[in-house]
Amino acid sequence: MSPAKLKKIKLLLMDVDGVLTRGEVIYSDAGSETKVFHVKDGLGIRLLMEHGIKAGIVTGRVSPALMHRCKDLGLELVFDGVKQKARILDRIISETGIPANHIAFVGDDLPDIVLMRRVGLAIAVADAHPAVKDYADMVTTRNGGDGAVREVCESLLKAQGFWKKIIASWENDT
Repeated sequence: MSPAKLKKIKLLLMDVDGVLTRGEVIYSDAGSETKVFHVKDGLGIRLLMEHGIKAGIVTGRVSPALMHRCKDLGLELVFDGVKQKARILDRIISETGIPANHIAFVGDDLPDIVLMRRVGLAIAVADAHPAVKDYADMVTTRNGGDGAVREVCESLLKAQGFWKKIIASWENDT
């Protein structure tokens, strides 16, 4: 992975099912949906945002569980129910002022390919569909829902020179 590509990223976009979760959906008898999110991914996302790198969601599904997670993390760029992911990119660029070549996207399955082709840094999780990996600039060592997003966040923070400061802040609790 080219550090130059990581250095210029100002916005990390992520799919949800298979990226922030393991891709499993649990329904209760009453029909409510449950998702399991990895807490280490959450801290990674918060660290990004604390250091000026925006984060957002682009997903085809609509889920109240996702909205709760996004609220908890302070994510404001949330695009759910997106059937054509490439079209939403123009809206995101317009709303954020961040050009496509400064945006990274993490995906795992076929609907993600179109968006991966249009951003500056395309990332696939380790257990992504093989066709998705073919379009990736970076493939994580961790699976979706198992710390893959944290791995991406740390790579961005290290490349942009924030990581040592972050570690020092935890060592000194400042």
